[in-house]
Amino acid sequence: MKSIKVLGSGCKTCVNTAKLIEDKARALGVAVEIEKVTDMAVILGHGVMRTPGVVVEGKVVHAGGMPLPEAVEAWLKA
Repeated sequence: MKSIKVLGSGCKTCVNTAKLIEDKARALGVAVEIEKVTDMAVILGHGVMRTPGVVVEGKVVHAGGMPLPEAVEAWLKA
């Protein structure tokens, strides 16, 4: 199971990012555990200055705006 964190304030883009990851994981048959992190101290602790941020298995893979679906697939397949 892949551990994924979506970092952000809970804005619409953050919610849509989490949904995109959930949908892609389901389509690919990849088990994921998605945690939505809204605590700004924790977000800044990851070095993310623009949200949404995405952390996969402890590594920041995206920050700022909606990630591309192709990028999400690559994270899930890695």
